[in-house]
Amino acid sequence: MRAAAVAFYGAALGLLLVGLRELLTGFEENRCSMTYMFEYPEYRRVSLPRRVARLYPAYGLYLYGEGLYAQETRALKLSGAPVLFLPGNAGSYKQARSLGSVALRKAENMEGGVHLNVFTVDFNEELVALYGGSLLRQTHFLHESIKAILRLYKLKTPPQSVALVGHSMGGVVARALFTLPRFNPHLVSLIITQASPHMAPVLALDPYLLDFYTAVRQKWVNQAAQLRNITVLSVGGGYRDYQVRSGLTSLPCPPGDPNKLSLVVTAVPRTWVSTDHLSIVWCKELVLATVRAFFDLIDAQTRQFTDDPERRRSILNHHFIRHPVRMPRDVQDTSVPILDVPEAWSEVNSLRLSYRTPKEGQLKYFLFALPSRRNAYSHFYCRSNNLETSSWVFGCLHGNASSCGRAVDLSMGTELLPAYKVLVLSLADLSSFTHLVVSASNLNSKQFTVECEWQREESLTRPVSVPHVLSFGFQASDVTVNSSGLLHNIQLLHFHQVYQAFRISVVSHCRGTRDRLPGVYRMRVPWFREDSFTTASAPSATEMSGMLHTSRPDNSSSVLLQLHTAPNCQYKVSVRTSFPKVLGQVLRFCGPLVPVYTAVALLLACGGQLSSILASGRAADMSEAVGGALQLHKVNLPVYLLHILLSCCRDLLPPEDALPPTPPDEALPEWAESGEEWRHLLAPLLYVLGATVAFWASALLRLLVRLASLLLAPLHRPSVSRGAGTLRLRTRLLLAVCLAAAGSTSCGALAIAAASLLHLNRVLRLQMTERSLSHMLNLAPRKQKPAANGAPEAGEHGLLSEGALQEVRDDLQLHLSLAALLLLPAMLSAPSLLHWSRSLRFCTRLDPDPCWLHSVPLVCVSLLLINCNTLQLSNSRLLPLVSCLPLPLAVTMATFSSLHLYRIVYFLSAVLVPLGVCCVL
Repeated sequence: MRAAAVAFYGAALGLLLVGLRELLTGFEENRCSMTYMFEYPEYRRVSLPRRVARLYPAYGLYLYGEGLYAQETRALKLSGAPVLFLPGNAGSYKQARSLGSVALRKAENMEGGVHLNVFTVDFNEELVALYGGSLLRQTHFLHESIKAILRLYKLKTPPQSVALVGHSMGGVVARALFTLPRFNPHLVSLIITQASPHMAPVLALDPYLLDFYTAVRQKWVNQAAQLRNITVLSVGGGYRDYQVRSGLTSLPCPPGDPNKLSLVVTAVPRTWVSTDHLSIVWCKELVLATVRAFFDLIDAQTRQFTDDPERRRSILNHHFIRHPVRMPRDVQDTSVPILDVPEAWSEVNSLRLSYRTPKEGQLKYFLFALPSRRNAYSHFYCRSNNLETSSWVFGCLHGNASSCGRAVDLSMGTELLPAYKVLVLSLADLSSFTHLVVSASNLNSKQFTVECEWQREESLTRPVSVPHVLSFGFQASDVTVNSSGLLHNIQLLHFHQVYQAFRISVVSHCRGTRDRLPGVYRMRVPWFREDSFTTASAPSATEMSGMLHTSRPDNSSSVLLQLHTAPNCQYKVSVRTSFPKVLGQVLRFCGPLVPVYTAVALLLACGGQLSSILASGRAADMSEAVGGALQLHKVNLPVYLLHILLSCCRDLLPPEDALPPTPPDEALPEWAESGEEWRHLLAPLLYVLGATVAFWASALLRLLVRLASLLLAPLHRPSVSRGAGTLRLRTRLLLAVCLAAAGSTSCGALAIAAASLLHLNRVLRLQMTERSLSHMLNLAPRKQKPAANGAPEAGEHGLLSEGALQEVRDDLQLHLSLAALLLLPAMLSAPSLLHWSRSLRFCTRLDPDPCWLHSVPLVCVSLLLINCNTLQLSNSRLLPLVSCLPLPLAVTMATFSSLHLYRIVYFLSAVLVPLGVCCVL
């Protein structure tokens, strides 16, 4: 039985490691360029009012500078547009150097002295992603910092608002400003967040974190009309960011609000790379896009950020969503004259144009007649790798085969791709034009390529059903594109859930060896801006990953694989399920459930120990107890039935643990509705993974206890009784008072950690006693006396020694199970302890303390359990009742702790407290 359990949990551990490997390394290499400082960075501290400095001694406000600019701003006489950077979880204020340095270099090329003043806030590198008690304090300090920044400007037209750039939890704090009762919303009109988990916290280890999120969410959802003019842009890092998945960076707001933009960095024009959680701050491609947007947002008259929300939205759309190569402000008169040079005009009568400019500069226009193509074709597609010219496609109002007197610029619909710019025009929108004009002029003598063609909409898209997620890669969906077209769409049917993951290979074969523009393969997701791009030459074999950051919220269209192909080439697309990537997606989206099911397994293992003591008076081996804790029919089935019951009786029963309910007009998150059912379907797998963690963690605990007992054996007086490591009543009372006092005056997590260490000392003493007794029995031969029938009989000493050894072993197995349960609260409260230790120089007491309330019962229980043994439990009248508690509490824990991880401690205390009482009664 033990060998079968080891084999099963070994295989499950292999699955877990495969999923972790995909989660942590199964993505593209870091293709971000590093931003470098050209001069030594300086951080000038901004003086704050005494009241503010006294209330927030751990925080600070700084102005970033380099070289001459740093010298000019020593007196803090500023005239630029203010930008304030907010670091995130454990983030440093010095992370603003990438944004500040690039902004300084950009200002050198600007006319009129337009520049940015980049400020940064020092939040003492607090762990606010794991401890939420400081979030409100950071929000209040941010409010004071904004007012202090605006007071620095002594101009005729000083700035009225500050632009905020928030990384990680800094972006959440930026949005939390508007929940403050005395905050003036006009002080902030633009917020850009980078890898900020707006939808929900990554791990909710204390109630303050969720209360903070609830307040922010209610403010931005319930008062969306009042905050409509506040422009917020949220950028997710993509698959490289395994700390904050991009689905959490989506802004919870009504979909009709155009000023709230959410996207993934892979879809940002001129960036097209995935970033990890830290590199999103210094990734040069994204920093350049951010700085360009800031400078374009500056009004030329006031030299401050524009107050026009439509202009802000237009500029952010240009730099972060759809880059048409030209700025919106450049579009004034779309009707432009075309030079009347007869030799520069060429009419194209074929279905396709492929033209490469000569080395010598020339004026060149191509004419495409529209009347003869309207009935047979629906679209006109054109692309060019000349990124310097913004106006390149025109609609001719009155033209002929040799010229066009006046035309309308149609280039605003251009979209920038990694290798070239693309324009797709619908012929239905061109009824007022007689011809299309494509400019291929290269007066600067630079060579480039222009390719255009007429297209039929019905022939562009080929549907293909993706393989089932349980096909394990043995089944493939293939589609071959035998066409000379430049654009093809592969609609991936039934691909709309986040747990799906595919390996998509595109193999191209071409006729001829001439130079071609590279192919661009675009994974387009209709319901979220998470497009990804892959560039490949032709011919070539390319493999891509097909995964989603968000599930489809409604019955919108499926994912589209868009192929910008080379002419006269054949493309074969093959789609296979990647089971390792499926496991990675499961851990990415449901990883917080694994510790919940780990606690469930340890709780059921403790219940198995109690049942064994109740039945036989002996404790079961810990490995067998933990190995038998995987009871799918006793946990997952009741959890699912309870889910159905809670869904039907929402008004009468407490809500199930999930994200807050979504208003009817708000975009649905993947957890709230569409993701809820598949999360329950994956619950058995998550239970297996959680039980696997419990099994091997308990094995590691036993190994560490044995190693520690070997190291401490020379310092231990040999004992032959089961009372090794017990404490007297007076000692336990003194320890309880001291630990409770320490927890209330400093940090509750400190008291919990100390109590668990005291119990570990009991486990170590039992382990050393068990080894001493074993050695004594092995070294001392048994005395035998003849029985009445002449057969040998064990002596009294041998019987006593074997009985004492068995008692110690039983107590050891019991206390190993209890130690695993007591270590869980210590681990879950570790962020609070770490936060307290890092803030000791400013304050000796953690305020607020999420662990203080349950630290007192846990300390008392730990001290009661130190003296507990199997004999006391077997004689307790409460044991039959206590042994029935673990299973219903495990089911309740799995139902109500998936998002609120801190509730695990409450359910563990609900078992440990009665168990401690059993040791007394």
